[in-house]
Amino acid sequence: MVTAIGHRPVLRSRPPRTASEAHPAPSVGHGRGVAVSSAATPDVASATALLRALLGDRLHEPGDPAFVSATRLWNAAVDRAPTLVARCLDADEVAAAVRVATRCHLPLSVRSGGHDWAGRALRDGGLVLDLTGMRAVRVDPDAATVTVAGGATAADLLTAARPYDLVVPTGVVRDVGMAGLTLAGGYGPLCGRFGLALDNLLGAEVVLADGRRVTADPRHDAELYWALRGGGGNLGVVTELRYRAHRLPAVLAGMIMFALAEAPAVLRGYAALLAEAPDELTVMAGFLPGPAGEPVVFVCPFYSGPDLDAGLPWVDRLRALGVALVDQVGPLPYADALRMFDGGMADGNHYLLRTRWLPALGDDAVDALVDAARQVSSPFSALALHHFHGAASRVRLADTAFGLRADHLLTEVIAVWAPGGAAGAHEAWAERTSEALAPHSLPGGYPNLLAPEETDRVRLAYGPNWARLRRAKQRYDPRDLLTAVPTLPPSEHPG
Repeated sequence: MVTAIGHRPVLRSRPPRTASEAHPAPSVGHGRGVAVSSAATPDVASATALLRALLGDRLHEPGDPAFVSATRLWNAAVDRAPTLVARCLDADEVAAAVRVATRCHLPLSVRSGGHDWAGRALRDGGLVLDLTGMRAVRVDPDAATVTVAGGATAADLLTAARPYDLVVPTGVVRDVGMAGLTLAGGYGPLCGRFGLALDNLLGAEVVLADGRRVTADPRHDAELYWALRGGGGNLGVVTELRYRAHRLPAVLAGMIMFALAEAPAVLRGYAALLAEAPDELTVMAGFLPGPAGEPVVFVCPFYSGPDLDAGLPWVDRLRALGVALVDQVGPLPYADALRMFDGGMADGNHYLLRTRWLPALGDDAVDALVDAARQVSSPFSALALHHFHGAASRVRLADTAFGLRADHLLTEVIAVWAPGGAAGAHEAWAERTSEALAPHSLPGGYPNLLAPEETDRVRLAYGPNWARLRRAKQRYDPRDLLTAVPTLPPSEHPG
């Protein structure tokens, strides 16, 4: 049985092919009549005419009321000036728009969920492919799979799967697009039991940079499938993703908060507990704004075992780390448990994110985090530690492009300030915190949170997978049409 919810379903005028079944992508300046030099002058007028004929009033230009909303991102600090926005409703429209961008020499970017901190979804002078109208979800409970269109969010997926007690690993924020989350990793509360979001990706439909629609899975273009799982959005425009789903009626989850003064003891106790945690227990921690804006330290357990009572002793150990100011842990459906993060990082604020990979939470790292919390420049800013272990750490490093499979803590440094406020102090706090953590960190960092200028750290983030990923980039997008995502810098070849 297959059920569907959401907006307009993904349409197909013909089935997608694998890249190996189609002709190889042409080299720069050769073949198919669409290869272009990166130095060519954009032909906005022709692109506008072609896209208007294709999309009608779903093509938005500066000055259109819809253009403003179509270029609005979660991070209001992003300042980009794209030329056109193409609101696509199916994969054929995406493919046609990609061909127009290539023919008319327009830079290209993709707006999927819109929960974007670094401005990757918008390029100055470019064409934005807006996939937010492609949010259909199909659930096959018999096969335990969930298929989502390229603009679907975690909330879209979980809402459709919930009647069948099925889940797919997501991040903690329900508004995040599944495509952007998955393609570069996908840390989340089910990491220990079910792995990263990308570890549950069974296949994808992709529009390549020359406009071809292809399928990537273990049997159809395994190399593209490998590269998509960790390589970010630089290999093609993903219009559909198919996931392995897991039966999970409920989790034991919630938030326990302690006063800032207790933070050193809480974090050291948290580190000791992680060393013993089973796969079924994944625990976030960090610092969030308290009721009066003051930072408080938190631990957030998610126990996903079949017997939730088996998670109670672990929760009791977390409660015993200090005197709890807030203690709200109980059995909940997974989708409901994620609601505790709703509104925590509101749309329209200004954000700067930094990331570090901590191999463990030693005393020096604890001291750096506590100092950062004490010196926080804004009552909205936060620090988050994401627990990577269990199933995610048992995937062989060479099996996906994702570059780190050892147990670690992904550390997010999240500077937040209100629009109109001076950015300097908040940006300085984030940079200072990142630098304080650097001596205690692994090389690289989570590609989804690395800034566009951090190309040296991007290379380190992929470790031994870097060279293979670079070759995949040159194979599937030799003209660097897709360069907005800083996961991969432009190809290292002339042209």
